[in-house]
This record gives sequence, structure tokens and C-alpha cells, in this order.
Amino acid sequence: MWGLTALELARIQFGLTISFHIIFPAITIGLASYLVVLEACWLRTGRSVYRDLYHFWSKIFAVNFGMGVVSGLVMAYQFGTNWSVYSDYAGSITGPLLAYEVLTAFFLEAGFLGVMLFGWNRVGPALHFMATAMVALGTLVSATWILASNSWMQTPQGYAIIDGRVAPTDWLAVIFNPSFPYRLVHMSVAAFLATALMVGGAAAWHLLRGTDNPAVRKMFMMALWMVAIVAPIQAMVGDAHGLNTLKHQPAKIAAMEGHWQHGAPGAGVPLIVFGWPDMEREQTRYKVEIPRLGSLILTHSLDGDIPALKDFAPRDRPNSTVVFWSFRIMVGLGVLMIFLGLTGLLLRWRGTVWSNKTFLRFAAGMGPAGLFAILAGWFTTEVGRQPWVVYGLMRTADAVSPHGAAELGTTLAIFIAVYAAVFGTGIAYLLRLIRKGPATNEGAQPDTGGPGQPGTPARPLSAARKSDRDDAALEEH
Repeated sequence: MWGLTALELARIQFGLTISFHIIFPAITIGLASYLVVLEACWLRTGRSVYRDLYHFWSKIFAVNFGMGVVSGLVMAYQFGTNWSVYSDYAGSITGPLLAYEVLTAFFLEAGFLGVMLFGWNRVGPALHFMATAMVALGTLVSATWILASNSWMQTPQGYAIIDGRVAPTDWLAVIFNPSFPYRLVHMSVAAFLATALMVGGAAAWHLLRGTDNPAVRKMFMMALWMVAIVAPIQAMVGDAHGLNTLKHQPAKIAAMEGHWQHGAPGAGVPLIVFGWPDMEREQTRYKVEIPRLGSLILTHSLDGDIPALKDFAPRDRPNSTVVFWSFRIMVGLGVLMIFLGLTGLLLRWRGTVWSNKTFLRFAAGMGPAGLFAILAGWFTTEVGRQPWVVYGLMRTADAVSPHGAAELGTTLAIFIAVYAAVFGTGIAYLLRLIRKGPATNEGAQPDTGGPGQPGTPARPLSAARKSDRDDAALEEH
């Protein structure tokens, strides 16, 4: 169907679902920790601005959490429907790791989520803060198990092949495989950074519209500080991750760099800034390169060498065209994030951060940049692993279920339609909540929307009032 094979359709379908899913857990991880910080600041200082921001972002967190759960369930079923051969081959490792995620992280989140969202006036401050902290901890534990499973597929350890199937022999080696620590830190920091950019972008948008109140200013400054601190840290984590990948997945690094063949001894490897890796011609065309910089970044020496794509058989090479550009999109956005954070600190020092319209537009435009960077990084990781589903053990072509292209094409079309409707509506609602903005009640009584109290409803799905929908409709016309 559509001129694509069953394997290609299965990969596209899984890529579609995971691309939708990954953005929701990333925001969930970042927002949960942000809510912990906001509530801790409110308990420590008593300033209502932190409480107001907590109520505002907790509603966005709740809707996002629900969409993350729904999108994640689909992926679990796809392992059995589209990738049943892989499930049969490696299910003894993947299955328990995913089960541990449900038994620990999901139950922890679900157990305290109700108290966090609806217990503000029903439990004491200490218990409510503990509930918020437990939800945040649950999001990080969930990421730990999911990344342990994915990292094992990238750098498998602690297993034996028995009767043609993978069997775990050392669970500590399975979980703490060589790439796991780097991936866990890299993804967690990316989630914090993406959330800070989203919070900062929302604040900048409100400031541009003239909504200048203590709550908007506070979340803008908190976001800028977070970006300024975390973006450079992420660059260092990414460098360490790259060195780990060079050691364990050299073909992926060669594809990321568009590096086809070795140069003269001692000449070093250039950094190809731009170019077009041509898989058929086995060369990177139209390249703009900086001599020796590739060696300096990847080997920390000016004359170091790295593996080239021609060191591997054509059937063992990742698609360098995709990996090359997805990696550069991620890195380019990372550079812009560092620039945003440092510029924000400079303007804060000059006292013009609130009035500089150019900077506010830049900050607003960078709001979704963290999520785009996560998607680009995920494409780099997953496409760069190809043609392996379990690196060095099982090829992706051997892992797919024996379905026809017609069945997979039909289900893919259904997925596209349903996802566009369901998650399009959900994302539109999230943007409506952000558009409303946080209330400002500095020095006033809590605007909790509890029983018998006026103000913002406590239910997330009631938070966007009808007047906001009417205003939006008028603006569209």
C-alpha cells in the first residue's frame, strides 16, 4: 500500500505513535518537578504568587498526564500486533522492564495524583506537598524503566541466547547497560529544559500581549534561570553521551557525522557543518566543513580518527541522510537555548528583560523548541540504531509481524485520523489553558475553586471558561 512494504509501514506506524507519545511524558516529567518547586516556595515564603502558579500549571499537568497515558497504551499493544517476532525473541527482558514501570512508577503517580490535584483544601500542607513530590518522583522512575528497556536494545548486556530467544542472566547488567546512565540523564535534563522553555515561552507571550503581573513575571524569570543553568549542562551531557555512542555504536556516529571514509593518517576528521549524505553515491555532497573539529569534538584531540560508514557493509549502515540532519536540528536548537539563557541573564542585569520586545518574541518562539529538540534527538537515536532492533542481535526486518501491507496501511491511516482528532483537540485545549494565563492574587486569599469558594475551578477540564472560548472565536474572525 502507498508503494511501501509492510516493514516500512510498521516502522512508520510505530514512529508516529512514539512521536506523539514522547512529548507528553517529557512535559509531565518537567512540570511535575516544577510543581514541587512552586509548592515548596509557597510553603517556605507564604507568597501567593507561587500558589497561583501552582494552580495554573497543575491543570495543564493534569490534561497532559492524561494524554500521555492514552498515547502510551497504544505503543504497548503495538509490540504484540506489529512486532510479535521481537516480542517472542526479547520479551523475557522487555516484558519485565515495562511491567516494573507499571508496578512502581505508574502506581506511585496514580496513587498520589488525586491528592495532588483535588486535595488542596482536603489535606494538610505537608501531606499535599508529599503527594506532589511522589508524583514527580513517579515520573522520573517511569523514565528510568522505559529508558532501561530502550537502552538495552541499543547496548544489550546481561543476557544469553537460549533456544533462539534472549534470556536474562544478570538483571543488574540488563538495567545498567553501558548506555543507560547517559540516556537517562540526557532525557531527564531534556525534559526539564523543554518544560522551562514552554513556561518561559508562555510568559513571554503574555508579556507581549500586555499581561504583566507578578505571576507572569515570576514564571518568566524562573524559566530563564532554568534555561541558563540547564542548557550548558545538557551540552556537556550530550558530549559524554556522544563519546559513549562512539564506543558502543560507531556506525551511528559515522552516520551522524556524514563521515564516509578515512583521510590521510594524522589529518584528523573534519566537522561537516552542512551537507547532504547520499546513501547511493556513498558520499556527503555539498558539504561545508571545518578541518579537524570533528576529531576535537569526538576524540578530544586534533588528529583523532573515528569509524567511517564504509567500514561497515551497506546493509549494516544507518540512513545517514536522516540521522545527519536530525542530529544537527537537535544541536542547533541546543545552541539557541544556550543563547536564550545567557541573553536573558544579560538583559536581567541591565534591567530591560521585561521591555525588550525582540527578546520576548525570541523567548516566545523558543517555547516549543525543547520538544522539537527531543523529537530530533529521538529520531537520531532510533534511526541511527538501524538496521537493528536489538543492536547486533536482531535486525528490524526480522522483528516485524507477518502482516500484509494492506492491513498495516489501513491501520496507519486510521491512526493518523484518530491521533489528529484526539490529540489535536487535546493540544488545542492545552494551548487554551496557557492562553488564559495564571491569576494574580498576591496578598489575597487562595483562588482554589474549592467547595463554596469562587474562582478558578479545581477541575482541569473546567479551567478554560466559556468567555475564553468566545474571545478566541472572535479573534479568529
